[in-house]
Amino acid sequence: MDVDRLTSTESTHARGDKEAVEASGAVANDVSHEPLAASWRAEPLSAAETSKVVQILEACRDHDLPALAALATSDGGLVEDEIRRIAWPLLLGCDDSGGSTSQPSWQTLPAHRDEHQVELDVNRSFIYYPKGESETQIDSRKQQLSNVITEVLRRHPLLCYFQGYHDIVQVLLLVLGAEKAVDAVAHLSLLRIRDFMLPSLSAAISHLQLLPAIMYAADAELCEHLSQTMKQPFFALAATLTMYAHDIQEYGDIARLFDFLLAREAVFSVYLFAVVITSRKNDLLSIPPTEPETLHSILSTLPRPLALDPLLARTTSLFAQHPPASLPFRAWSRISRHSVLKTTRDARLSLLDGEAL
Repeated sequence: MDVDRLTSTESTHARGDKEAVEASGAVANDVSHEPLAASWRAEPLSAAETSKVVQILEACRDHDLPALAALATSDGGLVEDEIRRIAWPLLLGCDDSGGSTSQPSWQTLPAHRDEHQVELDVNRSFIYYPKGESETQIDSRKQQLSNVITEVLRRHPLLCYFQGYHDIVQVLLLVLGAEKAVDAVAHLSLLRIRDFMLPSLSAAISHLQLLPAIMYAADAELCEHLSQTMKQPFFALAATLTMYAHDIQEYGDIARLFDFLLAREAVFSVYLFAVVITSRKNDLLSIPPTEPETLHSILSTLPRPLALDPLLARTTSLFAQHPPASLPFRAWSRISRHSVLKTTRDARLSLLDGEAL
């Protein structure tokens, strides 16, 4: 990372001067690989936001990952996309080597077996955001999305594509731009969502099997009310499988949520779903347990609007009160030691480690 440019960014943000930030070079603007510029803040930052941005940039400069994670998970997260472009690669463990310039072009590599499904899903991307772009601009983004996904799959052919993966990748693409997204997506795929990219969904389902234990620890009364529905908690599959990117329609919300999820262990995604359930307790208790289909239908959709910061604060608290190893029913011991639920505790893992796991 270029520390001089980072320091320059700190000083310009302290003045709330957006143009100076861009001129400083902190944000690369390769037109052909442009991130979602419309998401950047047009107005000056508040005093509190400015102070937080300086702290975030200092943590990035010093590679202080615990401090960066604490800032990413506090109210407001990483504030804005310009800062995310610097912080997300660090949270994901990407290096500063500039990508795969020493490797052969991905276009010369053998095609991945799932590329047909990639194209089908890419054609259904960018439905809710970005807003206000022309059909030509969206088509360009779809091509970039296809290229990023295809490059990652060709360079790491052990990975299996799953429907909804494009929802995750499009968020990284919009924030980071196509060039920086490739390495970030590879790290995310092999080190954080690897369980979902295996030949079968059995590892992904093991994530869901933690949900009844977390719910019991969080609210035994509600868990008992939902006991029939909880036996097969597939209502949580789409959200947890896609890091909630399939369900959240507001760009600001999903970018903010990624701040949190990239800074925490993979299991936080399941804890968050439990917190979302408990936040709807009154509505759920009003439906008889003899109507599991109705309960399943409600649980399959996220509430709107989604008050993210309070939910994330409660998720952090629930995790602290009932960490995975303390969950009832020996739920944690049934999780494979190779699962991302356990291996994301180790920030030192490399892409090679991810492939081995």
